[in-house]
Amino acid sequence: MSKQHMLFAFLRFLSIFLVLLLLINPKFEQLNTVTEKPKLLVVTDNSESVVHLEQDANARKVRSFFKTDTDLNASFDIQYYTFGNVLQQNDSLTFSSKQTDISKAFSDLNTIHGQDVAPIVLITDGNQTFGDDYTFTTVKQPVYPIILGDTTTYLDLHIKQLQVNKYAYLNNKFPVETILVYTGNRPVTSTFTVKSGSHIVFSKTVQFSKHNNSEVLQFTLPASRVGVTTYEAELAPLPQERNTINNRKSFAVEVIDEQMNVALVSNFYHPDLGMFKKSIESNKQRSAHILKPREYLSKINDFQLVMLYQPNNQFKGVLDDIKKTNKHVFVVSGSQTDWHFLNQNGLHFKHDISGQTEWYQPALNSNFSTFIVDDLDFESFPPLESAFGELTVDVPYETLLYKKLGNAVTEQSLLLTLEEDGQREVLLLGENIWQWRAESFLNTNDFQAFDNFIGKLVQYLASTQRKSRLVLDYESFYEDVSNVVVKAQYFNKNYEFDASESLQLTLTNKVDGTTVTLPFVLKNTNYQVDLSHLPASEYDFTVKALHANISKSGSLTILDFNIEQQFLNANVTKLQQLATNTNGMSAYVSDYTALKENLLKDQRYKPILKSTKITQALIDWKYLLGLLVLTLSAEWFLRKYYGLI
Repeated sequence: MSKQHMLFAFLRFLSIFLVLLLLINPKFEQLNTVTEKPKLLVVTDNSESVVHLEQDANARKVRSFFKTDTDLNASFDIQYYTFGNVLQQNDSLTFSSKQTDISKAFSDLNTIHGQDVAPIVLITDGNQTFGDDYTFTTVKQPVYPIILGDTTTYLDLHIKQLQVNKYAYLNNKFPVETILVYTGNRPVTSTFTVKSGSHIVFSKTVQFSKHNNSEVLQFTLPASRVGVTTYEAELAPLPQERNTINNRKSFAVEVIDEQMNVALVSNFYHPDLGMFKKSIESNKQRSAHILKPREYLSKINDFQLVMLYQPNNQFKGVLDDIKKTNKHVFVVSGSQTDWHFLNQNGLHFKHDISGQTEWYQPALNSNFSTFIVDDLDFESFPPLESAFGELTVDVPYETLLYKKLGNAVTEQSLLLTLEEDGQREVLLLGENIWQWRAESFLNTNDFQAFDNFIGKLVQYLASTQRKSRLVLDYESFYEDVSNVVVKAQYFNKNYEFDASESLQLTLTNKVDGTTVTLPFVLKNTNYQVDLSHLPASEYDFTVKALHANISKSGSLTILDFNIEQQFLNANVTKLQQLATNTNGMSAYVSDYTALKENLLKDQRYKPILKSTKITQALIDWKYLLGLLVLTLSAEWFLRKYYGLI
């Protein structure tokens, strides 16, 4: 056999062998092992109280220790977080947060590291300004608090709490309640005063001792002029006090010259009525009364606004009065609404009569422009029971919430506003809205956001002003400087929301005369400007639409109160209890290195050896396929070269 034939035979054998090998397709297993270190979460308090207690240098020192210690870094994958009102993963310490929520930080860490082995080193003074009690928060990891501060008890007088209604009525007296607290052993005497400007409006001498260490004062102040009036309460400090900031607290009251009475007219009782009453009366300018139709007709002149809850034929006199007096009205329909009656005697809308109901969830109309509405995560709210069928509206209207059926957002209105010849109406096509308020509380831990939403609907109905092309949304005064936001909406000549306009706010400090100009930022369907950086003072401002040359003015007051400066000591008791509840260990900042040995010796935090078995089929091996192509190609070219094909 010639060498040429031997070469061809070898190439043919190799090609057939490779094809058969690929047909058999054997599999190979590979075992990879890796050592995974447990995580160590170093979480540092980044709030102003750390600086106020003069512990900022200690906090930086502790964090630096964890960054540079070779034993800890060899045994743990260390990750660094800071928190104030929110949790952040970063390396920067500014101690500038004006609020502290330790419980929220734990909740966020549970979400991020709930399935990991990740003990938490908490560097904090333990002073929380809002949120749930962190001592009893469900933490999935052991917590090792490093306490910034000491246990020394200092002589101190402070105003622990001051409660006052946000609104009062002209020529009335409004109540004020305050709790005064003393820390010390010997008897002391001080004076509590309330000033409006330089004028003292209330004063009382108070005495404290070791056992009589608190005093509750209840008194009233006159509401003598319309507008916002600011007051300063002060508990005269003792000569030996270290912290005198917590001896003063400012508060404000807006005096109005009338109150709005809302009639909730219904022929039967329903949880929705109680919800509307609570939401409406969350604004102290308003009161709501649940009435039968006959009761309302006997007190027509007592109310500025009427809400009809699932009206039927017994509402005939009520509807006649509304049409006669052109009153604004809020109509809520549901499973017991008599649409036969309402279609014949209603206002500006009619509904198909099917005798059937359906459950619809809400979906926010992002183009709604009648007034500024914040998204309360409406699509997470429970569905409302609504009559099945089409709604016909014979006047211009705007849909605030659409009906959502399953995952499909329909073009049918669930909540809408309409206006014709000066009469305004709001129509809600669904009952069981009380569940929305409960769901909003679960989402935000308070009722304020939802009550503000209902309040805006009521305010829309209460207002007699014509629609303006520039609409502002702000508070007359702010008690918390960390959340001062002015919102605005701008409309074109057809009263359509215009997202292309440039809005500018010019702000003047009424005390020192300084002026600052700030641009608005577009967010969804409104413009916003954040004024949280401003010092406490009284301000006049003007908002101007630069292209349209339209402007509107107002004023606001920011009260002087920093809750992070009210603390005198670290909250040692709660931090130690937290360590006990989570099977961790607490340490003072003077002896924080003791935690190192505990962490290194704890058997819960040993490295984990993880193995991964990789199975690979031979047919996936690209080099083998390449070799097969090479042998077949080589045989073909050689046969071609020698003239055999």
